[in-house]
Formats: sequence, structure tokens, C-alpha cells
Amino acid sequence: MTRRRDLLELGLDALTALTNPGFVKRAQKDIAEGRLPQIEVLADATVQARYDDGQQASLAPGRSVREAACSCPAAGLCRHRVTLVLAYQHWAHAQAQAPDAADVVSAAEPVAETGWHPGDFDDAALGTALAPAVLEQARRLAAARPVVRLAAWQPSMPTPTAHLPLCTVRFFSRSNLAHARCDCRLGGNCEHVAVAVWAFRQSAAGKDAVVELSPRNGETATSGFATDAEAAFAAAQRFLRRLWLDGSSQAWTPLEADYVALRDRFAALGWRWPGECLDELRGLILAQAARSSRFDPQRLLELLAELAARLGAARAAAGNAAAPLPASQILGVGVRGEVALDHLKLVSLGLQCWSEEHAEGARVLFADPDTLAVTVLERQWPREEGAAATSLLNRRVAGQSLGQLAAAQVVTRGAKRRANGLVDIAALTRQTSVLPLSPRSWDGLVAPLRQPGAAVLARHLREAAPDFVRPRQAIAHAHVLPVAEVGEWGWDAAAQTLRGRLRCSADDGAGDAADWVRLTLVHEPAAAGAVDALAAVLADAADPPRQIAGTVRLEAGEVCLSPLAVLTARRAVVLHAGKADPQTLPAAVPELGAQGLVRVLHQLFDDLASWARQGLRHQSGTALTRVAGHADSLEQGGLVRVPALLRQILASWRDGDDSLAAQLATLILVLQGLLAGGEAEPAKPLYAPMA
Repeated sequence: MTRRRDLLELGLDALTALTNPGFVKRAQKDIAEGRLPQIEVLADATVQARYDDGQQASLAPGRSVREAACSCPAAGLCRHRVTLVLAYQHWAHAQAQAPDAADVVSAAEPVAETGWHPGDFDDAALGTALAPAVLEQARRLAAARPVVRLAAWQPSMPTPTAHLPLCTVRFFSRSNLAHARCDCRLGGNCEHVAVAVWAFRQSAAGKDAVVELSPRNGETATSGFATDAEAAFAAAQRFLRRLWLDGSSQAWTPLEADYVALRDRFAALGWRWPGECLDELRGLILAQAARSSRFDPQRLLELLAELAARLGAARAAAGNAAAPLPASQILGVGVRGEVALDHLKLVSLGLQCWSEEHAEGARVLFADPDTLAVTVLERQWPREEGAAATSLLNRRVAGQSLGQLAAAQVVTRGAKRRANGLVDIAALTRQTSVLPLSPRSWDGLVAPLRQPGAAVLARHLREAAPDFVRPRQAIAHAHVLPVAEVGEWGWDAAAQTLRGRLRCSADDGAGDAADWVRLTLVHEPAAAGAVDALAAVLADAADPPRQIAGTVRLEAGEVCLSPLAVLTARRAVVLHAGKADPQTLPAAVPELGAQGLVRVLHQLFDDLASWARQGLRHQSGTALTRVAGHADSLEQGGLVRVPALLRQILASWRDGDDSLAAQLATLILVLQGLLAGGEAEPAKPLYAPMA
């Protein structure tokens, strides 16, 4: 008997991803209750299933479950097609148990849980599964040399996965390429599947990897930065130097022409990530001018450092075969536009609101349980003078109020996603369904998005690649943690911040000291009820928090979390959409200020933030002398590289050298590493311009 190994390889998770969770549950119920169709395997290995309701389904070799034929009137996927797979598995197992089943035992043997590699699919398999026009589209896509992040087969994660710039391809069968699932609108049998296979061929079997895809026409990569790339690099250094000298507080209008010219250079070279970094930098400076709550001086420093560091790292990696990451990934070469998605499930992780004099807006954070990606839905609305005020939470987004969408699970066939994680959802009722966020909504999330404890998360953050070489994301470092215990918490009136401590661990016992997390929620005028909503959850001993989502960072080796949403055993609370009665909050325990070397590092970081806002030209002699004193104090504390770099900047910033931005970026990145809990300052530069 011809074996349908591909159908035996499809577990429940694979079948759910390839079809529909509702149909899979219905099929499981029918199988458990003995309502099985009659299974017949034809000579060409086509599986036929005849049902009691008179319908008949068949699945030919080399076809996906969605391509199965069925006599029922359903226009698309139906329960008969899904049941066929589970019924065949049940039938094959029963045949293997029969006394005279010597010839069919091999057909029903369990599929061995051994490693495999999608790169083993040859050109013939690609030609069988994909149409010639699709393969031609894949070749054009490969010509852009996209960077693909590969997750190899592992016993704990038995689905090899390729993360392309705009979509994700998962391989559920080692014998049938038609069962590969892409989250683009086609769902599979698309050009992204071919690109994923080619990427796996370039990687070593059994190992996760990041590869720059080679064009299929045999072209070789150029060595180093080309002339136009060097010109763009130099233009960026001049632009950043001007910002550092004059500060972000200056009017943006004189910078607009230089910004447009630099943005056009990046676009012409296909450098998506530097372009997006430049756009965010411009938006942040305009937010500062508008006195918007979106402005964050620390984020301003991070963006100035990122743009210089990203360009420097790419310049060093260009043409260097030994570089840890290809220059194309650092720059986002070949990353374009957006992709329409197929069946997409999103689970809310929370809401961020903001406001300014003439506008207000919000960002809803969603997790994709299938790919574990964090996506962001952004909206903003103008404030019209004299118009009736509309509550921000009552604004309409994708056919729902913002408050409903921020505390929801969304299933849609009308979504589009950009490479940086921004998503848009069509406001069509037939394409999108919305369900309330429940206390178990995050149970399907796994690492790295949902971590088992703060100690594991801290290790994950320390081992992650620096942000300036990773693909840019609309939201960075958003995670979900379990909550085992609520520690002391209170309100810091001076800082307008609720502070507290949580023990974040899956273990309800004493736990590890490293599992304690510092909790900080700053009051946001656009979400006035957020602090009271969090306080109500923390104070509820009868229904304490069980899981918490938010953005995280490391400070002095400890995880610091800015919460967005909390799940208890009975309810889900999205803080910026929270509604709680105002209450008198306990006073926060005063925090001891940083001491010694750490205090000096914090003071230096604050001074650099002042430079970024006010400009080096506008610093008083006293301010520059104070910074020079930091260099002496750090040298006395045992640091070498930071004081030397700081003195070099103070001595040369008036000289007109365009390396100023690179020097300051290196200084900022080293300081961030030390403040996060690094054991020592790095012995070598973080990227090539400082070599």
C-alpha cells in the first residue's frame, strides 16, 4: 500500500495552523465519538473519505488540505476536508493493528521525531509544488538579497521556520511542500515558500541562522560600500553632527531640506531601517516642539546613537565574510512595502495613549500566537478647536471602539503588515471578528515572547543582539511574565509614578531573588485611569495578578517593567483603557539614589541628554567643565575607555570632524551597557568607525 507519510506527519497544531481551529475541534469530536468516514486509498495514493451525510472528500498526493476536493456546497474549507486527515491517521493505525497487516504496517508507523531540514527539498519538489510564475516571482524576490532568519528543527520546536522580512513560513511536513504555511494572503504555495527553502539550503542543518539570500542568477555580492553608499554615510554623519551641535530644541524647518535629501539617499539605496530611524527621529523632535507626551529624552539619545551605530556596523560588515550579520540585514536592504495576510489571530498585550495640543493618538499592541511576533496598530486624530470633545477610548478603529479593540482577541482576514510590525486591519465585519480578552488569552504564547520568569528574561535580554543591528520594530522588548507574588508598591508623587515590585516566576514557592521585577507606571494625562486601574489590581488579594505584559529593560542587572496589561484568574485589565475609581494610594518607599560610580554614570547620561536637546554649541563653560569632571571621576573608579572617549569628544567637537556622531554613539552605547548591568566596559569599539 502506498504510504501517505505527509498526512501522518500532520499533528493537531499543524492541522490547526493549516486549516481552522473550529473545524479541527469538530473533527476531533467526531473521531472520538466514532463518527468516522469510510477511508479508501486509491492506487495513485489519493485518499478518499465518504461520510454518512452523503458527502465525499478526496486529497491527492502533493496537495495541501485546503486543496482537497469535497462534494459539499462549501466554497472554501469545510469540516469534511479536515476530518479526512484525522480519519486517515485513525484508519492507518487500525490497519496496522490487523493480523494480516504485514504489508501496511510501514504505512502506519509513527513518524520518527528526528531532525530534518527544509533545504532538502530539491528543485524538482519546488517545481512540483509551485507554478512557474510563482518561482519567477521568487527569483525576483531573491534578487533583492533579503535577509532571512531561520529557526531549525528542535525537539522542543519541531517546526522549521523561516522569518522573511514581511512574512513567516513554517514547514509542517518533511515530505510534502504543499503543507508549508505562509502567513501572507495566499497562505502557501507562494513565492515566500521557495525563498524559505533556498534560505535553508544556504544554512547548516540543525542550526539556527541568519542568512543573506543569494540571487538565483549566480550574481555575487559586491565588496564594501559602493561610492553612493559612502556618500550617504557621509551625509548622515553631517546631519547627525548638526543635530548634536544645535540640539533638538531648535526649529525643525532649517533641517527639513537636509532631512529630505538624506531620506531620498536612503530610499535610493534601499536602506529601509536607517530611513525609518530617521523618520522616527524627525517625529520625536516634532513631538518635542508640540509638547507632546510622546517625547522621551532617553529615546532621543537612543535614536541618535542607533542611526550612527547602524550605519557604522553595516559599513564594517559590507564585504566582510566573517561579519556576524550581513550588512543587508543591518540596513534592511530589500525590505519593501507591506504584505496582505491570510487568516490572522491577534491577542492584545495592551494600549499606549498619548496627547498633545492639536492631536491625540494610541497604539494597540498585539501578539501573534502563531509566529510570536508583536504587532502594533497605530492611529491618531486631530483635535479641532471648538468641536465637541470625543473620548479617546470611544474613537473608532477597525470598526470597533478603541477601548474594545485594546482589550480584545482579533481574528481577521483583512489585515496588512509592514516589516517593522505595524499592522492595519480592515473595518469589514465579514473579514474581522473581535472577542473580549480573557484570563487565559495569553496561555498560547511561548518563549521568547512569554518568558517563564524574570531571571530567564534577564538572560534573554543580555544575550540578544544590540538593537542597532536588528530589524527595526514598532515596539521593542515587549514581553509577558507570570506573577507569583506582589511585593511592596506605592505612589511617588514627585515623579508622578507608581512604583512596585513583583516576583515574576512560574513557581509559587519562595523563588529566586533574580525573579523580582521593578514595576514603574508613569502617569499619562491621555490615560488618567491607568494608575488607579493598576493599583486596584495590585491591592486585590482575592484576585491577584497572574500574568503581566509590558515593555522591559535591564537596569543594574534587574528587569524593569512598564506594564501595559494584567491578567488575573477572573479578568483582563488593559491599563490605559482601565476604568477604576480614584483612590488614595500608599506612598512609595523612597528609593535610594545611585552611589559611587553608578551615580556618575547616571549624571553623565543626563548631561548627554541635555546636549541632545540643547546642543553642544549652547552648553555653558560650567556645564562642559562638569562633564570633564565626570571623566576624572570615572577614571578614578577604574574605567578607561569611557573617560578617554569623553575627553576626546570635549577636545575635538569644535573641529568640524564628522566623526562626532560616531564617537557620541559609541559613548552612549557603552554607558547603556554599563547601566544595564554590564560587568565591565568593552575592550574594543562596538563598531568600525571607532576602530
